[in-house]
Amino acid sequence: MSEADAPQAALKQALAAIQRDIDSTFDALLPVPGDPRDRLVEAMRYAAIGGGKRLRPLLVSAVAQMFGVDRTSAVRAGAAIEAIHVYSLIHDDLPCMDDDALRHGKPTLHLAFDEATAVLAGDSLHAFAFEVLSDPAMSGDPFVRVELIRTLATASGANGMAGGQMMDIAAETASFDLPTVTRLQQLKTGALLGAAVEMGAILGKIPSEGRTHLRGYARDIGLAFQIADDLLDEEGDEAAAGKALRKDAAQGKETFVSLLGIERAREQARILVEQAVQHLAPYGAEADLLRDLARYIVERNH
Repeated sequence: MSEADAPQAALKQALAAIQRDIDSTFDALLPVPGDPRDRLVEAMRYAAIGGGKRLRPLLVSAVAQMFGVDRTSAVRAGAAIEAIHVYSLIHDDLPCMDDDALRHGKPTLHLAFDEATAVLAGDSLHAFAFEVLSDPAMSGDPFVRVELIRTLATASGANGMAGGQMMDIAAETASFDLPTVTRLQQLKTGALLGAAVEMGAILGKIPSEGRTHLRGYARDIGLAFQIADDLLDEEGDEAAAGKALRKDAAQGKETFVSLLGIERAREQARILVEQAVQHLAPYGAEADLLRDLARYIVERNH
């Protein structure tokens, strides 16, 4: 293996490990109860197990690892944030929202089960996230648990992901300029990515004032991630993506690509990644996984 291949191999290994660990955690914490709730829990498991890149849990674990946090705690926190992400996808796919038929290469939950079950599965995964974070098994320090809960709650609601989704719905009937699209994506996509980085630092008991560089990193990878998504929506392959593409253009929504053009958008993503890496300058080799992850965000094909 050449030196150039080594970072890619390390990231691939880390992604595979967190995917296994998150699946195992969901499997253990979501047993089918053997009563009339079975269909609900089976739907939760269908949506949560065996799909997705698990970038948010990887961010939690990579940051936590930098500060010597036990991996078990990092994985539990990663499962909580992934539960929020999965619930958001379930609801986004519903007929009243994006009305999608495919997610991670398989039928969306409301088609595999039914709409009512999909709504309840999303609601239950939302609640599940905070059950996990509030459990003493998460951390023996109640102040850590409370800060984890507050961070994820803020990133999930009107001041985060849900607020961004509302702006995205409004974009179907309004013309947004670049600052508005940027704000939309900072909430819809960036808030949970930022929370993942923040939660890793919280587990490491890093004080708020000591997280400035990590917040800058999270902000820049959040925007780079969405620009990469917009580029994939424009140029990507639906089979590789495992979902429908080119929907934004069909709905008349402004995106980074429609506002900047493909080449300028690609260059902006590259600049953001380099800025993100620069934010990690105070850290040594312990932050290499975060550096590799930043570069992966703009190089992925799904």
